[in-house]
Amino acid sequence: MPAVPAVALAFAALVIAFAAVWLVQRRTGNAGMIDPVWALTLGGVAVFAAAVGPGAPLNRLAVALGGGAWGLRLGVHLWRRNCRGPEDARYAALRERWGEAAPRRMLGFFMLQAVISIVLSIAFFVPAWQPQTPAIPAIVGALGIGFAALAGEAAADRALRSHLADPANRGLVCTRGWWRYSRHPNYFFETLHWCAYTVWSAGQPWGWLTLVPPCAMAWLLLKLSGVPLLEARLVHTRAGYREYMATTSAFVPWPVRRAAASPPGGLPRRHGDAAQERDESQDRP
Repeated sequence: MPAVPAVALAFAALVIAFAAVWLVQRRTGNAGMIDPVWALTLGGVAVFAAAVGPGAPLNRLAVALGGGAWGLRLGVHLWRRNCRGPEDARYAALRERWGEAAPRRMLGFFMLQAVISIVLSIAFFVPAWQPQTPAIPAIVGALGIGFAALAGEAAADRALRSHLADPANRGLVCTRGWWRYSRHPNYFFETLHWCAYTVWSAGQPWGWLTLVPPCAMAWLLLKLSGVPLLEARLVHTRAGYREYMATTSAFVPWPVRRAAASPPGGLPRRHGDAAQERDESQDRP
């Protein structure tokens, strides 16, 4: 199949899927279900691109396995987290801010997710249409990055679930594993995943386009919808978050820095990602 019709078909499918989720959230009042659907459908786009692309078989296999495994793992994780309990605080805040216009503006927001998804899917379509396989060093580098990203994000999720499962940690913030070295390790490994396709496609026709997905993801998380929104709220709602910001990397896992001074009454509790904040509040009786 030619690339343009394939991309158009994928985009149409995303629009239909997100419109269906919008209809469901109008009935349930839980817009957070767009998160797992976003991950699962984007993983589906990877499998679709691999199936219809005319590229080298190894390229298409890498896209199907890499994108499909990423989407399935993240989608299942987000589904388990978002399908029960109250709506994600981000979406609840949007409803409150938009007021009576919330249904219409939420639909526009969901359609924006389709646009973002198709931009990210450049990482799948480019290698799936490349006739040549990359050199061995590029294959090894891409696979290493992909496995590290998948394993790192899964490890961060497991550490958080383990922390929340222990009653002794109720009201405390997870600093296990990657959470000790990054305030948002899930964001870091999410962005790292998209770098694997860039390494795979390096030096290939149109390979430079695969720089767009990791750059777009990093910009969205660091400058727009991720870190700024989360930390603007947490710095006012969580005691000690300023000290946590001063000692812990926001994105790339890095050794903890020494705090300049401790506040009166001892060290404050440490606080992590908004997902952590939301899960803790939902686990309270």
